[in-house]
Amino acid sequence: MQHLYRGVTWRRDASVLHDGKPVVYLTFDDGPIPEATPAILDILKQYDVRATFFVVGDNIHKYPHIYARVLEEGHRVGNHTFHHIKGTKFSLNDYLRDIDACEQAISTHSLPFREGTGVGLFRPPYGKMTFRQKRAILERGYEIILWDVLTHDYNRSYSPDKMLAIIQRYTRSGSIINFHDSVKSADRTIAVLPRVIEWLLKNGYSIELL
Repeated sequence: MQHLYRGVTWRRDASVLHDGKPVVYLTFDDGPIPEATPAILDILKQYDVRATFFVVGDNIHKYPHIYARVLEEGHRVGNHTFHHIKGTKFSLNDYLRDIDACEQAISTHSLPFREGTGVGLFRPPYGKMTFRQKRAILERGYEIILWDVLTHDYNRSYSPDKMLAIIQRYTRSGSIINFHDSVKSADRTIAVLPRVIEWLLKNGYSIELL
């Protein structure tokens, strides 16, 4: 997949350090929702860690108070479309309209357009988009963020132990780790996240915003 989707970000520069430590990035897709996002925010706050949330515009409208908390606690947000749609099933124009709707929701709910953070971030739901969609999104100035460590937290067959083992095996400096704040993943994500953070910190990683 990394060879197919050139021009997108799968992993940050491994040579980038923070206070001499290797850097990793925690990301969460699909929220904000009451079943998962507040508990995830509680865990991040407990460990004084910041993460990047790829938000669904419709969920911002439904749960603006949760979205506001994401921002108030210093996390970054990226665009994950308004309806969480798979790009390969939609025309270019329809897909871009959904992205624009999500951006409008982000803007409406009191976030200046990426103030002080450079270009906007975009992650395609399911990691799927056509080559025309990818090109158009890049032309709009977004950085398309995918991942190099997938936790599979949405999969009921993956226990917290198995998810942690994946992270321990594949994480390296510059890694972008993919979690979800969704109903489907909530129990497993909430169970494993403290263990992941503790393992990363114990092994000398600095956890940073994208």
